[in-house]
Amino acid sequence: MPTKTDGRLTAERVIEGAVALADEIGIDALTIRKLADAIDVKPMTIYYHVPNKEAIIDGMVDYVFAQIELPPEDLDWRSAILVRARSMREVLARHPWASPLMESRTNPGMATLGHHDAVLGCFRRAGFSLELTGHAYAVIDAFLYGFALQEASLPATGGEDMAELAGTMAEQMPTDMLPHLAEFTVDHVLQPGWDFGNEFEFGINLILDGLEAAVG
Repeated sequence: MPTKTDGRLTAERVIEGAVALADEIGIDALTIRKLADAIDVKPMTIYYHVPNKEAIIDGMVDYVFAQIELPPEDLDWRSAILVRARSMREVLARHPWASPLMESRTNPGMATLGHHDAVLGCFRRAGFSLELTGHAYAVIDAFLYGFALQEASLPATGGEDMAELAGTMAEQMPTDMLPHLAEFTVDHVLQPGWDFGNEFEFGINLILDGLEAAVG
């Protein structure tokens, strides 16, 4: 639960409280009244600092973008994009409500805009054409947001929890009717060390391999 703190209310405190509350209960359940309770103020007080819930969500998305590491300018483009991709995965895992909202805002903040500018700059400095830059950004972020959503929604991703879940499913599975699924579950998912999270590195590097070939 967001910590109730003393001191003057600010727009930043409202946004930080909203992010913490959404991390706990999800974005759909977040209301102004619940947010006011979480940061220990009256609901109407919030409106002195942020005009409405949409503005709060704008600020929340900008807050998340600000946490994602930008592609370092002193690295080659591929290494720089990997830094940004890995950071983005970690940030979205901390804020699982954010993925569907990250590109939805019509009033983006400076952290959001600056993030996009930095990623575009990384590709352009590497010699990507404007067209290839657009392709690269779209494909990479489709993978990043999609992976974050999938990882957050899975009942388990690895370790003992996944082994228990997959084992239960395997026991109930009609293997004669689902031979490929049974094989994949028993001979791959249930093997020691398997973790869905490992698919991230394979996926992002597969995309970067293709872009490397495309840019020449």
